[in-house]
Amino acid sequence: MHILLVEDDDRVAAALRPALHRHGMTTTRLAQGRGAVDHLSGVDVVLLDLGLPDVDGVDVCRAIRQVSDVPVIVVSARGEVDDRILGLHSGADDYIVKPYDIGELVARVHAVCRRRGTPSGAAAPGGEVAVDGVRVDLDRHIVTVDGAEVSLTRKEFQVLALLAAARGTVCTRSRIVAEVWGRSWPGANRTLDVHVATLRTKLGRADLVQTVRGVGYRLGVPTEPAAGAPGADVVDGAAGADGPAAG
Repeated sequence: MHILLVEDDDRVAAALRPALHRHGMTTTRLAQGRGAVDHLSGVDVVLLDLGLPDVDGVDVCRAIRQVSDVPVIVVSARGEVDDRILGLHSGADDYIVKPYDIGELVARVHAVCRRRGTPSGAAAPGGEVAVDGVRVDLDRHIVTVDGAEVSLTRKEFQVLALLAAARGTVCTRSRIVAEVWGRSWPGANRTLDVHVATLRTKLGRADLVQTVRGVGYRLGVPTEPAAGAPGADVVDGAAGADGPAAG
């Protein structure tokens, strides 16, 4: 997924771009609003600040909406109700107030993509995914390991299907919880960990569902570098949530 980040604050951009990259997103950053409409090609979501140095972000949002239906999320320090209403009436699909939690922002990115029918880094549901002897039939909800069918609960299958449909792309914890359980709660991460642990046991592939530290999970063949080796970012332990972003 490619994000167009229209943000004039270097400090905010410097913190946000690496966080988005860890969630499997690429970014193009503009420090001003003028010309944003010329950078929409190949963009899946626009993250738009309103307090830009050259033109008000509301006008940028209106200009984008005149030429494209790309999802726009306003990310602004303007938190008054009137500001949020104005942003949404100007064509924004969502509005989040600074400071915000990175996990929530990423979840909102995926949510606007689903509403707009825009691909969000994962393959469309359907078909079959085969990895290391494990076959996940996304249409028939059947999982087999070396040809033998494995019985999974509905939630276990939904977690596995989401990872399988992503085909190696990292799925964040917040996204998995939101799409499988439809909500978050204080014990959500622990519940997800338990389901992943059960999946690993039932599939007999301890390293098939891989934990990406600080981000979430992905499905992959067990050929990653060992923990501690150069370039390794996969561990078996639980991944922590990203911290809040301010600005």
